[in-house]
Amino acid sequence: MRRLPDVLIEPVVRMALAEDLGRAGDVTAMACIPEGARMKAAFTARKPGVLAGIDCVRLAVLAMDPKAFVDVRLHDGDAFEAGAVLAVVEADARAFLSAERTALNLLGRLSGVATLTRTYVEAVAGTKARIADTRKTTPGLRALEKHAVACGGGMNHRFGLDDAILIKDNHVAVCGGVAEAVRRARAFAPHLMKVEVEVDGLDQLDAVLALIDEGAAPDVIMLDNFSLSDLRAAVTRVAGRIVLEASGGVDLTTVRGIAETGVDVISVGALTHSAPVLDIGLDAL
Repeated sequence: MRRLPDVLIEPVVRMALAEDLGRAGDVTAMACIPEGARMKAAFTARKPGVLAGIDCVRLAVLAMDPKAFVDVRLHDGDAFEAGAVLAVVEADARAFLSAERTALNLLGRLSGVATLTRTYVEAVAGTKARIADTRKTTPGLRALEKHAVACGGGMNHRFGLDDAILIKDNHVAVCGGVAEAVRRARAFAPHLMKVEVEVDGLDQLDAVLALIDEGAAPDVIMLDNFSLSDLRAAVTRVAGRIVLEASGGVDLTTVRGIAETGVDVISVGALTHSAPVLDIGLDAL
């Protein structure tokens, strides 16, 4: 079971509720539902998938009705089939209906990310490659979406610009060369901060590998949009001395072939920028 601390989830839930409630609150619920009425309903999967975001449901409901009863039936990281009951809620009807869309939006979005990630992870099973996410996340939802990737069996790349050095082509262009960029990064980085550099061809790879003798090599090399033959050549040249990450041109039709070249990590932006929302409904009981 995977969980994020409530303190990380609550601000997102409250922001989403405020966006939905607007200036006057849920006028439909106030117009149609008698004050004090109660209701019971289940969050039910319409399709199979992997769960992520169930605590968003709990916190959205409790934000609107602190006395609500939320019975969580499955936990983040659990796989389920169509028809599975994910949670059952009994609460003030007006409050519950006001929280419904926020709860479903977050639950469906995050479960979609977890489900797509699991599909990629299963596609490379039996190889040593691990599936990682990127920073191509929805603004404001990064912690939750990266949590969803982990729920699906993927691993998290850096969370932001401050927790690792990742030298890309534009950094290289300003520095005047890939080797010089890595040297500067190594001189800057504290002992616990990793350095990764993106290379776009075997010539740049060789320039980076030459830094090994200087003691200035990076921890990770990202092979950007390499062909399969060049990926295999890179794996042979590196010979396990540096972690190799493949990136670019990755989808479910290509990921297995990339993994079979022997790279260590495959980063996939689609996990968070293109995951379909999983179909989850709310059924009154």
